Amino acid sequence: MALLELREIDVFYGRVQALRHVSLALGKDEIVALIGSNGAGKTTTLRTISGLMHPAHGSVVFDGRQLTGVPAHQVVSLGICHAPEGRRLFPRMRVIDNLYMGAYARKDSAGIQHDLDRVFTLFPRLQERRTQLAGTLSGGEQQMLAIGRALMARPKVLMLDEPSLGLAPILVQLIFQVLQEINSQGTPILLVEQNATKALEIAHRAYVLETGNIVMTGTGQELLRSAEVQKAYLGV
Repeated sequence: MALLELREIDVFYGRVQALRHVSLALGKDEIVALIGSNGAGKTTTLRTISGLMHPAHGSVVFDGRQLTGVPAHQVVSLGICHAPEGRRLFPRMRVIDNLYMGAYARKDSAGIQHDLDRVFTLFPRLQERRTQLAGTLSGGEQQMLAIGRALMARPKVLMLDEPSLGLAPILVQLIFQVLQEINSQGTPILLVEQNATKALEIAHRAYVLETGNIVMTGTGQELLRSAEVQKAYLGV
């Protein structure tokens, strides 16, 4: 049984339809990648799950509960955390304060400290920079902080939008290694990523989105070997 499901959702921006009958599922132990060109509807899909957009038709189901119409702050409290494209940090706040903001809805001090230690284990650079203002970090460090802040909510599902965007290749490799580690520790991940090769390499399953429609699905390895995917997204 899937932990998170989208069932035939349609989403509009005014009169423009952004998603058409989109259905996808994320299991409890999975990394699922959503790939496609710019404007395909990938970010809209994540925003719909987060409650920032509401589908005109269809439903979002999380752990057996209907999320359609649930406000975004309640979606976070239920356990779905979204690290958006562009990171959206608090640049004039310290690294440590940005991390604590991820735990704003929690009251368990011991658990918060445990998760802070976990973030610092995954990203030692953040511990080194803990008193530095977030806006003064490098791009790679800011991406680490965005992921770390989401982990501080102790998510049941972690959604990431373009985590490798603008990063040097060595940092891209690091970020994807950490995502696999986070998943191995029990957190399912829904990943939107322009670097389709890296996304498919770590994904258990993946979906290809074109102009608001799911046009292909399969395991990450199946899509890596697909001639259509190679030509359209992998530069082969």
